[in-house]
Amino acid sequence: MENTRKIRPHEIELIHFLLNELNLVPQDYPLPDLVHEYEGGIMGSISLQLTQNPQYGGDLIQVRYVDTDSVPVIITLTHDVNGKLLDLDFWKEDFSKLLQYPLPNQVERI
Repeated sequence: MENTRKIRPHEIELIHFLLNELNLVPQDYPLPDLVHEYEGGIMGSISLQLTQNPQYGGDLIQVRYVDTDSVPVIITLTHDVNGKLLDLDFWKEDFSKLLQYPLPNQVERI
């Protein structure tokens, strides 16, 4: 799969933070070693499943982050129909490149 790479420590940290915000135990949601970058990694979105056609089951949590260029970013952690983590999705309001990956203390729940 094109744009497949190892999951990065700051991604793991953010996902664990988001799970903790939901009072979920991160160890109950194992993360893969490899992820797929959407949009070639421009906005930061990743798929946590490398299967052909995972089925979207819903959003778990959304948080807001303001990038260093003052453009708001909505970050959504999703799951599949089986309850497994599916995506960590970033949507920057002006569709520009994410300049700085957020730290957990830089996001606010919406």
